Amino acid sequence: MKRGLFLGRFQPYHNGHHAVIEKIAKEVDELIIGIGSAQWSHSFDNPFTAGERVLMVRRAIRHLPIVTYVLPIEDIQRNSLYVAHIRTICPPFEVVYSNNPLIRRLFEEEGIEVRRTEMIERDLYWGVEIRRRMVNGEPWEELVPPEVVEVIHEIGGLERLRQVTETDTTVSQPQDLRERGSA
Repeated sequence: MKRGLFLGRFQPYHNGHHAVIEKIAKEVDELIIGIGSAQWSHSFDNPFTAGERVLMVRRAIRHLPIVTYVLPIEDIQRNSLYVAHIRTICPPFEVVYSNNPLIRRLFEEEGIEVRRTEMIERDLYWGVEIRRRMVNGEPWEELVPPEVVEVIHEIGGLERLRQVTETDTTVSQPQDLRERGSA
């Protein structure tokens, strides 16, 4: 049996993530999906809580024909201990899927196989772009699975994201929030 690990912040979980996970599901018997930066929420870069992101992912992947685990993973800010930290939270795994150079390096240094994933229309399926659209009232729903749209509406996610990007000064904010953060 082969078990894989796929890490992401999923702020929000989008169709790019979904396509990658569907491909990974064809390569492994079980998949662990790690919800990274689990301690962060209520900001433009990280508007959703770990629990909300778990809900988004679980609902969107329930059709997969393999066993999946969706686990929140807090950042520890100690790169040399990161892999050990992950191993204490997750079931054992044989392969990690990531394009992040640091994540790749850390797992490779521990002798764990790391595979790259295909970037699916990165300019469109990008958390920053989706959040920017949400804040600015532009179409975003087609960029995420329908189950994620449902969760975001259930939790008042649009209202939260718009509120946490407001300012308490009289100076207006830039219309384009693209510079405000990373995916």
